[in-house]
Amino acid sequence: MIITNFKSNTDEWLAHRRLHSNASEAPIMMSASPYATRNELLYQKSSGLDKEFSAWFQKNILDKGHFVEANARPIAEKIVGEELYPVSATDDEGRLAASFDGITMLEAINWECKQWNEGKAADVRAGRVPECDYWQVQHQLAVNEDSETLYMVTDGTEEKTVYLWVKPNQEDIKRLKAGWRQFDTDMAEYVPQAPAAPKPEGKTPDALPALRIELTGAVSASNLSEFREIAIAAINKVSTDLKTDEDFVSAENGVKWCKDVETRLAAAKDHALSQTQTIDELFRTIDSISAEARQKRLDLEKLVKSRKESIKLEILTESRQEFSDYTRKLSVAQYMPAINADFSGVMKGKRTISSLQGACDDEMARVKIEASGIAETISANLTYAKEEAFDYKFLLNDFGQICQKPADDFIAIVKSRISEHKEAEQARLDAERAKIRAEEEAKARREADQKAAAERQAEQKQADDARCTAEQEALKAKQQEQIERHAAEAQVFKAEMVGEPATKTTPPVSATAPQTMKKPGTNELVDVLANHYDVDHTQVWGWIFEIKTQEAAA
Repeated sequence: MIITNFKSNTDEWLAHRRLHSNASEAPIMMSASPYATRNELLYQKSSGLDKEFSAWFQKNILDKGHFVEANARPIAEKIVGEELYPVSATDDEGRLAASFDGITMLEAINWECKQWNEGKAADVRAGRVPECDYWQVQHQLAVNEDSETLYMVTDGTEEKTVYLWVKPNQEDIKRLKAGWRQFDTDMAEYVPQAPAAPKPEGKTPDALPALRIELTGAVSASNLSEFREIAIAAINKVSTDLKTDEDFVSAENGVKWCKDVETRLAAAKDHALSQTQTIDELFRTIDSISAEARQKRLDLEKLVKSRKESIKLEILTESRQEFSDYTRKLSVAQYMPAINADFSGVMKGKRTISSLQGACDDEMARVKIEASGIAETISANLTYAKEEAFDYKFLLNDFGQICQKPADDFIAIVKSRISEHKEAEQARLDAERAKIRAEEEAKARREADQKAAAERQAEQKQADDARCTAEQEALKAKQQEQIERHAAEAQVFKAEMVGEPATKTTPPVSATAPQTMKKPGTNELVDVLANHYDVDHTQVWGWIFEIKTQEAAA
């Protein structure tokens, strides 16, 4: 907060107010003031003309307010427990300004004093700041941040003093600042026009002379001809071009005037009838004038009604179109929700063009502020999404549904989704890695098992081959030994058969055979020869017989 401390109502103070958005103007800007309209504030701020107060208002409202404030200050200081000092200041940006009735030395507490009013007192007793003062208090809290306000309604006595404590409402302060931005935008485009007169008087058609008719069985005296000329001329002068509030009031006066003419002519006719039974020319003239007045009255009544409706429709249509154009030009228009701009509702009960237009202008400001606030939120969320979640756009396919959430909530949603996605993605990657590791380990085990099996098979084959070779060698050695032994035995047998001494030969001794050997029998020798030559026993016995026969022959 920046302290300015301009003295109230000085030229310097007034100049400062013209250049800033002031707390006392906040209810008017937010269309919540019963004392002035937003359009009037636009005119005042853009034209630079300060509002002038009547002597009565100066005495009974402004001067009395200063008196009440002075008497109520000790009461407020007793409640606060500290001294209160009047201060004028701006916010740190130097844009919002406020004049505080009182503020503590450490700027922690503000005091806002209002004159006693039963309606306001009832609001305070109900625990709320009256609507017409609420935005002023929140504006002050926006200027003096991190403070609270003692809002008091009093007549300067403890008996008639009620109060409550008000803390800053950040959402409403956000709306307030958006309202001032919209007001600045409207003021930049505003063309100052003098405010409408309190109530137009309109014009009444020219007064007609008194109609005088005297009858004595015949018309003895009458100014009817002159009256007719003046009446018709006056009727024709009644304007039917209705554009301004003054035109409508003039038309309504014309309706009343025509009705009065009809009434007066009817009365003159009745008076004439009381003097004579029938005078055709008199009655035709009277009827003609009366018909003219009646027709003009009916036309005006119909025109007033139709023009009021058409102008009301024009204001309504133009307001709706202006707001539609405004929202369509917003940078985030594609994400904007439907905003209820109740132009038709605010026009109800308004009877003048200025009040109809003013009501629509106030509603326009309200919905523009609302739309701007929503657009700012969406824009901030969109910027955050682009900067912080660019690689995760697929997580924000429902952006249109969540883009209006407050920034903190939106950021929390985005972070939560990104975190959950990362956790899920990490879990998926971990699962894939675990699966790959398991597959690689299984493959390694299979390959190791296959290698071990192959090695075992190779070793077994080598062992089997070695064993087989050894067995074959052993068999061959055994067979050779048997052949040689059988051959020796055969020689012995042969010698015995032919009666010759056999040559003693010593068969080779096997490394494993014993040194003494049992003499084989004939059948054993036959078996050996049959196995050795792979023939049957008969063949062997045949050979033996053949041998014996040959030997005998020799």
